[in-house]
Amino acid sequence: MEIQGEFADLLDAVRGIRWPARTVVRGGIPGAHTSRMWGSSAELTEYRPYRQGDELRRIDWKLFARSDRAYIRLSNDRSVLPTMIALDASASMAFPIATNGKWRMAAQLGVGLAAVARNGGDPVGLVIAGGSEPQFLQPRMRRSAIHEIIRTISGTTPGGKSPLAPAISIAAQSVGRLVIVSDFLGDANEILTVASRLVAARHEVHAIHVLAHEEIHPVSDAATVTDPEASEVRRALTGETRDAYLAAFGSWREGVAHDFSDAGVIYSTVITGDETPDHAIRRLTAPRGVSAIA
Repeated sequence: MEIQGEFADLLDAVRGIRWPARTVVRGGIPGAHTSRMWGSSAELTEYRPYRQGDELRRIDWKLFARSDRAYIRLSNDRSVLPTMIALDASASMAFPIATNGKWRMAAQLGVGLAAVARNGGDPVGLVIAGGSEPQFLQPRMRRSAIHEIIRTISGTTPGGKSPLAPAISIAAQSVGRLVIVSDFLGDANEILTVASRLVAARHEVHAIHVLAHEEIHPVSDAATVTDPEASEVRRALTGETRDAYLAAFGSWREGVAHDFSDAGVIYSTVITGDETPDHAIRRLTAPRGVSAIA
């Protein structure tokens, strides 16, 4: 299948990027990430004395010949990290209406991050919520997985106000890494509850907060704004009301960032117009250290 347009350019731009796990993952199918299972890979971790019941093939016989003592050579196995991309396609993601800026950025982040995970050998899947029924693609390792994700995202138009949290709760049950791409308007607390539970269950959870440049820097001229998920709610954004909006919106953003980070979620913001999608993807996937979970 040939990929046209901005997604093709994006896939070229992110080729070669790697996305190491932030935690030591559960053992399982061999892959690119350090596993919690002790194995016999070439990457030596440590030695320990031989104990009755250990497999004889794991004894380091060269060391035994030199020291006349039996030691087991320990190393970390490598494992895959099934990754699920969760996209918010509610009506607020269509802002600004003239450009659909937030949704276009979210769509490119979803495709790009899925491609980076897949290029590293990880199964990737997708869940989109916002319309009447969530859309699910289970994580797959086959190369066509990215084509299926692009086709599903390309066929989605943001609208409605279906919550993302229930879909995330279902989709994340069989994955190791969950990536939530949303503006978190309307259901941030519900998403935080689900994300906190997943972190406690040793999932790696990313919350990518997509913001429109126009939300942070609204025009200073007289304007009337409309709630995209409740068109009957309209407010004038001039003078004091603009200042009050900026203060309230800034305080809300700080609260979201604090709450998600405090829950152990890897929280990041992406602002439309401030950076290209491929630059954002490089920043989001950059290594920040790996922690071991017993």
